[in-house]
Amino acid sequence: MNQTRFLAAVAMAFFATQGTALMLAPLLVAIAADFDTSVAVAGQVATATFAAWAVSVVSVGPLSDSFGRRPVALTGLSLLSISVLASAFAPNLGTLMALRVLTGLGGGMIPPNGMAAVVDVVPQARRAKIVGGLIAFTTLSSVIGVPLVALAADLGGWRISFVTVGSLLAACAVLNWFWFPRGEVTRDRSFSFFSRYRSLLALPVLRAILATNFAQRIAFMGMFSYLATYMIDDYGMSVGAVALPLASVGIGTVIGSYIGGYVANRNDRMHLIAVCASGGGIAALFLFSVDIPVWAVVVTATGATALLSIPWTVLITVITEVSSQSRATGVGLLGVSNQTGAVGGAALGGYLLAAGGFPGVGYLCLGAVAFSVVIIVFFLREPARSL
Repeated sequence: MNQTRFLAAVAMAFFATQGTALMLAPLLVAIAADFDTSVAVAGQVATATFAAWAVSVVSVGPLSDSFGRRPVALTGLSLLSISVLASAFAPNLGTLMALRVLTGLGGGMIPPNGMAAVVDVVPQARRAKIVGGLIAFTTLSSVIGVPLVALAADLGGWRISFVTVGSLLAACAVLNWFWFPRGEVTRDRSFSFFSRYRSLLALPVLRAILATNFAQRIAFMGMFSYLATYMIDDYGMSVGAVALPLASVGIGTVIGSYIGGYVANRNDRMHLIAVCASGGGIAALFLFSVDIPVWAVVVTATGATALLSIPWTVLITVITEVSSQSRATGVGLLGVSNQTGAVGGAALGGYLLAAGGFPGVGYLCLGAVAFSVVIIVFFLREPARSL
């Protein structure tokens, strides 16, 4: 196996999948206008995507652990590319929502399967750094992909954005066909779906990690899902004009994810992610509640996303350490908390936006991270780490 090509294939799959998950943020206003509905209602397309994503993530881990990584990778990428391309031709909001459900089902297969495949072959001493690098590269989609989605929509409409992303996913599927290893390490081929979950969920540390991540993803997606809408509605920016601010915010995500790889190797990593999450929640409340110049909004949002991204890398690393031979299942459980948190962020954020305006989104972010800090401080007790 050519490890460099394999890691490149996984990184590209992560990048394209993440871009697919985040691409709706700059398109909500245009989609709402095209289908003659409100932004809050159009935002539920994201809710449908993340809900289906969560169902896929919770199902795919045991399949990957039992039958192999390659079939899951190729199936997920194929479903992603087909559903995203078809979304470009959706005649109404209901059809778009149904296609985004398929997108969520395909997208949920990629992260747990790919991360488990990497952990299978990377020594533990290098694992946190490699995981941090992969996540940092993945989040480049918010720096490069999401702004390009916004620019494409500004030039040719939101449907062109779906064509562009769908084409990238198709190319990525071809790349993984050739570079994802055909021969894998020998593993138990029995399909033990429920027993894998029972053994993992019996671990108190794993349950605490899932609850922590769930709350922090509510904060992250609540802020990110409505940031572009905030700048368009309150600052009069066009869809194309938000491309550069979104790129800056994406850089914060990349930096936070990369730093998280180093934080994950520290003995005080849980205390550090509690501090980071608190800072991110306070920053989110500030940017949505205080009338500040648009450049200050961008700077604050960039800092908030950086702080909220550090814990994600740390939690993935810990999950792979405690999941043993059920790594894809463990990462999948973390993905479930990730996507259900995203559902909560998008849905609750839309409700609070409609009920009380953008400050409600900020209070949602702060409340969610406060809950996560309580779990970290009082309930998250890691087992002794092997060196």
